[in-house]
This record gives sequence, structure tokens and C-alpha cells, in this order.
Amino acid sequence: MAAGTMKTYVALLRGINVGGNRKVPMARLRALAEGLGYGNPRTYVNSGNLVLEATASPAKVEAALEAAIEAEFGFEVPVAVRTVQELVKVRDACPYPDEAEERGNLVHAGFAKGKLERPAAAAVEEHAGSDERVAFVGRGRSAALWVDYAGGVARSKLTPAVLDRAAGGSVTMRNARTLAKLIELANG
Repeated sequence: MAAGTMKTYVALLRGINVGGNRKVPMARLRALAEGLGYGNPRTYVNSGNLVLEATASPAKVEAALEAAIEAEFGFEVPVAVRTVQELVKVRDACPYPDEAEERGNLVHAGFAKGKLERPAAAAVEEHAGSDERVAFVGRGRSAALWVDYAGGVARSKLTPAVLDRAAGGSVTMRNARTLAKLIELANG
């Protein structure tokens, strides 16, 4: 990317505003992004979805957001940054399109902060319930771990710790509906 060229990114924050813990108000998150010099910050729902414009690389945006969040709120938050094009590739490669259409809140894409590789799916699948399916799609930054939580997320043994161990690092999940809304917001 040429110096000075603005690119739209989606920053996925992991594990905030869940059960009253690790609170990050979205208005403060937008202000924090503006303070870092990022353009047009917008959030979607209260679970850590930030769309912004920046000239920096995704890795630099991740690092800057993580450092600023820790300084502002006093706790670490892993951040995975993707381009809109990368999210579109993940959405389009969903191995469960009918299920994502029918019950988009139960079909999730997992995004790793680091490199996600195919063996992660097999490691996750070992813990899957009989009504759950796991698939790996994509390459590089467009790689994702899709999980169909047919019986519901709350009862699943596919916990964040299981996903992290399988991927060898932090994984943040977004359901198919949220993924579609983030793409729409980023393109909008």
C-alpha cells in the first residue's frame, strides 16, 4: 500500500464487555481510535467491533490499539485486524451457508491474532459435540476457523481456551450475522 493511502480495516477485540467484565464503552473506543489518528471510527454492537480507516499496516494498527486500550482501561485486549476484502473472503468461504442464513447467530468464524493453520480445525474438532461441526477455510490473513454451534454456544465445550490452544494463540469469534454487518458497515 502506498504511503498515505487510507485503507478500511475492521478491528476485532477479544473478550470485552462479557458478563460485566473488561468493560470498554464503545464511545470511548471510538475516541481512542480517533486519538490514534484513525479516520471515521465506527462500532457495531457492544462486543468489540471497530471499523476504522488508517494508512498503517494491519499489524501496526493491532499493536497501537492494544497498547492504547491497555493504557486507557488497564487490561490487555487481543485485537485482530482485517481488511474488508479479507472478511469478504472469509464470509464467502463459509462451509455452512444454509445454516448461516437460517441461524446466523450459531455459525461463527474464528479469527486468530497470529497465523491460523489447517491443523487447528482437527484439534478443535476433537472437543466438538455430536451436533457441532468445525472447518478451516482460507489462507494467510483470510484464514478462519468456522464452527457451527448447532446446539448453542453456551453449552459447547469449544471454549475460548480450547480454540486458543488449537490455534496456538488468541482467537476471537464472530457470528455470521455480525460478520455480514461488519462488512456492510465497512463498505457503507
